[in-house]
Amino acid sequence: MQRRAFLMVAAALVAASCGPSTSTPALGPDGKPLPRAYKISPGTAAKIEYRMLDSVNALRQAKGVPPLALNAKLNAAAATHARDMSVQNRPWHFGSDGSSPIDRVQRVGYTGRLVGENISETYETELETLAAWMEDEPTRNVILDASARDLGFAWYQEDNGKIWWTLVTGAPDMAPIPGLGATAAPS
Repeated sequence: MQRRAFLMVAAALVAASCGPSTSTPALGPDGKPLPRAYKISPGTAAKIEYRMLDSVNALRQAKGVPPLALNAKLNAAAATHARDMSVQNRPWHFGSDGSSPIDRVQRVGYTGRLVGENISETYETELETLAAWMEDEPTRNVILDASARDLGFAWYQEDNGKIWWTLVTGAPDMAPIPGLGATAAPS
């Protein structure tokens, strides 16, 4: 009887091991898991935007700095740059026309000061991207800068699943000094 039970359990284990495994990720030549494409459907766009805003504000609250609010003009600047990085096929802060982040926020009519811009080229989710930004001091500083009050966040996803993320922060009460790129508090 014990032998029969043992054989049945052994047969079940063998049969179970023959099927495809969904828990073990495919590994690349470096032994690390291959990226999984995070597909963004049109119906999830607003959810992604607010999930990023809520997550950024939770991090800011933990640091003791004021929350950010979504800003339509900064969203437009971020969206323009996300798509432009895809066209250029490289993550960097300059547009294909030579524009800087400052130029882009001014073009959309944002009258405050640009605090900073974070960019990423990835197949990862917005929260995985935020976690990567928080691990790097310069990008973490953009997110946690106490002078920032506005947030622009956008992305462009290519057909192959690659996502170009752009996050822009601004300080509405600090106007840029014309020609200098520096800032001054309003008088």
